[in-house]
Amino acid sequence: MYKPATKEAWKGRIDKQDGELGLRWHQAVHLLDLGNEIPQADPGEVAFAFIGFCCDEGVRRNQGRVGAVAAPGALRGAMASFAHHLPEQTKLYDAGDVLCTNGNLEEAQEQLGKKVALLLQKGYRPLVLGGGHETAYGHFLGFEKETENVQLGILNFDAHFDLRSYAQQASSGTPFLQMADRLQDQGQLFKYKVLGLQEHGNTQVLFKTADELGVAYTFANHVQYHFLPQLLQDLEAFLKEVEAVYITIDLDVFAAAYAPGVSAVNALGLQPEVVLELLKFVAGSGKLLSIDIAELNPSLDIDNRTAKLGAAILYQVVGEWQKV
Repeated sequence: MYKPATKEAWKGRIDKQDGELGLRWHQAVHLLDLGNEIPQADPGEVAFAFIGFCCDEGVRRNQGRVGAVAAPGALRGAMASFAHHLPEQTKLYDAGDVLCTNGNLEEAQEQLGKKVALLLQKGYRPLVLGGGHETAYGHFLGFEKETENVQLGILNFDAHFDLRSYAQQASSGTPFLQMADRLQDQGQLFKYKVLGLQEHGNTQVLFKTADELGVAYTFANHVQYHFLPQLLQDLEAFLKEVEAVYITIDLDVFAAAYAPGVSAVNALGLQPEVVLELLKFVAGSGKLLSIDIAELNPSLDIDNRTAKLGAAILYQVVGEWQKV
């Protein structure tokens, strides 16, 4: 099911006395209805489009704590009052939400894929607001045609591999094995890198699967600011091996103090500063294709910390990505 965007989601402070210099994101966002024909993005513009995936069916299937269905609205609310510093040719659009109804995860993922594909065809840069991490597979379905003849790199900031078997059913723990199998069926390489992995959060079978698939990963204790030069060097090497990059950020990669509002709270997670430096490096590379934020659970959040963190990450990525 698809729900078009409305201005109801974008409310915030208005400083009338400051005129154009006092603009905030909620005043700058334009609406797109993907249920109807949408215009081609102006070639002279850099057009970003937010699209929500209101779904936590994958989390439920993965025996997690549900609540991520409300995440897109919380992320929009956290972004609404951001001060607007983007150049005139950079435009922000809200493309509405895909909803998972009656527990039909697979149908919802297909719908998300179609919406993402439409945005890409029309020249928009998608910013997908999850949703549990099942968001990732639906997102992938949207750009797989764009990368049929292009070597894709998948960069996941996550405490978990999310390479569980989907033989019984897909869930928030299976998206990257689903991608691996789909790419293999198409004769394409699976180039997957995980940053922020926690050994205690992944069983031996997951490490075995990762090794069999040639997955690159860096444990959380090495994704620290004092390791930044090496991390950037490793990331540069990864970028040289691919032609397009998809970034997915599972907010449970961050330490609980920064991200309490997730299904699987991470006591020993990452600090945002190092992740932001790595994200900006990729965003400025010219190879970024699409990005999503996943696993925000507003019902478990404290003072909107996690929503604000996810929103701030998107702010920084947009600021860097619009330059290329």
